[in-house]
Amino acid sequence: MWTYANPVAIYAGAGSLGKLEELVGARRYGVVTYDSAYSRTLTQQVTDIIGRPPDLVINGVQEDPSLTHLAELHSQFQAAGLRPEIMIALGGGSVIDACKVLVACSDSSTKLWDIVLGRQSIKKVVDYIAVPTTAGTGSEVTCWATVWDPEGQRKYSLSDPLLYAEAAVLEPELTSSLPRSVTIHSALDALSHTFESLWNKNRNPVSRLYAVQAAKKILHSLSEVVEDKIDLDVRRGLQEGALLAGLAFSNTRTAIAHSLSYLVTLERSMPHGVACSFTLPVIIRACAEDDYFLRCVEDILGCSCWEAAALLEELLLDLGVKVHPADYGYGEADWMSVVDRAAEQERGKNYSGDIGELKACFQAQYRSVS
Repeated sequence: MWTYANPVAIYAGAGSLGKLEELVGARRYGVVTYDSAYSRTLTQQVTDIIGRPPDLVINGVQEDPSLTHLAELHSQFQAAGLRPEIMIALGGGSVIDACKVLVACSDSSTKLWDIVLGRQSIKKVVDYIAVPTTAGTGSEVTCWATVWDPEGQRKYSLSDPLLYAEAAVLEPELTSSLPRSVTIHSALDALSHTFESLWNKNRNPVSRLYAVQAAKKILHSLSEVVEDKIDLDVRRGLQEGALLAGLAFSNTRTAIAHSLSYLVTLERSMPHGVACSFTLPVIIRACAEDDYFLRCVEDILGCSCWEAAALLEELLLDLGVKVHPADYGYGEADWMSVVDRAAEQERGKNYSGDIGELKACFQAQYRSVS
């Protein structure tokens, strides 16, 4: 038996930002965003659309928000005189995740640390609308948030169906000012989501449909990025691909590539999009005997897993992403240890492939350059 469910109402395409007036209605609203000139401009744009200023603005969200940073944001939220009834997460995955944490702790009796550790149940009294300004995380249609603890070298995942957004508003124009590097890293995160939902023990026919279509859109758009053809059509394709990828892994969660990435991010502080994608070619090779996955690859690229791995490796290199763990300072023994640790993590256990075969493929990668 399999199931699929996702309750988020999606509004996408040119002009979708204008739906905010209707979605917010007469409710008191707040905005969570970055502290940047662009974010302030977008906040003003949202204010103009809704026709009145927000009752609360939390505009200091940092990338990959830490537990300490989220505690500061939570204090701002709790100190609000008149609490908003609906929040608008206006930004990338870090902003949307931060908003989810605030929503999870919106009841005055909740404590951030207890919520993150699962010692206290979520009592959501404030809802939120996700307005992504990047095309990658898919966080607008998932019910979890990543919380980093760099001091303790830990990564926590806050997860609850209550954390699905009331609505997701995807306006392609909002991604138009992204630098090329951010565009690439975000897209690679989304591409990783597609494959992660396919070599996954929780995969199902609906998640497969979303993942395959997402991979096609993202790979096509990234081929345009390689040629520096980053126009609005390309950004629309990346945004739609990231959304479809989000709908896929919202029901499967991620797997071994992300489990590896969390360890690498803590140890090497590399961008998440790079950390979760540079291993994809090797994992594809390791799944070459998985008939289900092979059929998906044939649908996406029309070739074998080995050919697909070579094509993806070439694309990553063209995008400036190195594909060997040694390029990030890992010797073979150290990397095998990382793989073993990743396999034992919650996300690593979702991987439908054989860890022994995966390690053999990584060992072959080391031998190929020795």
